[in-house]
Amino acid sequence: MDWNAPAIILAARPFSEGDAIATVMTEEHGLHRGLARGGASRAQAGLWQPGNLAQVRWVARLSDQLGSFSAEMIHAGAAHVLDDPLALAMLSAACAVAEGALPEREPHPRAFHGMVHLIAHIPRGVTMLTEFVRWEALLLSELGYGLDLTSCAVTGAVSGLAFVSPRTGRAVTEEAAAGWKARLLRLPGFLTGANTADATDWRDGLALTGHFLARDAFGHHHRPLPQARAMLYDRVAALAAESETKDAG
Repeated sequence: MDWNAPAIILAARPFSEGDAIATVMTEEHGLHRGLARGGASRAQAGLWQPGNLAQVRWVARLSDQLGSFSAEMIHAGAAHVLDDPLALAMLSAACAVAEGALPEREPHPRAFHGMVHLIAHIPRGVTMLTEFVRWEALLLSELGYGLDLTSCAVTGAVSGLAFVSPRTGRAVTEEAAAGWKARLLRLPGFLTGANTADATDWRDGLALTGHFLARDAFGHHHRPLPQARAMLYDRVAALAAESETKDAG
């Protein structure tokens, strides 16, 4: 049994002397794990960094075995964000969320291509937070937990959507949310077609997708959101707080 395909490196953990257990995602084969011989060695550690794109070959005697990986670099995504703490936090969070949320060996091509887009453009910096939240919303949809942001759950209106029910994942307008706002999640405009966003929008977007990822994608497996994802939220929340303080002043 074997396959050869472009893959995103999601994780690589040391295993025995110099080897690593690597987790990758491909378009056709989904999330896949295997033994990367020499993957933790000085010569290959850079290749198996989360966020890299590589041409990966997987070989096993039987389809249900762990199998082994070999790889050649396509794009060193990790190296392109080392000098940008926020971009690195986004890349680390995306890899951790994909590794933890996706079922093994089940293809999700839209999530794969969305992540390839993220990796290619994350070096642009803070504005890529919009695309990061949209990718998480796409991932939720791919996993069967999609948000319904097309119309108001109460009135049926398709404009003025401002909140999301944390129970149903359906959108609610500002007017329909009167008296219930404290119990709802804020819906940032960029998830319903707006072209602009600020730190407050990114924070609220991460809170929104994070709620449903934690409850559904991770909660159903009795696992918390990855630490890398929590750290990204904290970083963006700090940016939002700083921005709100400046506005108030």
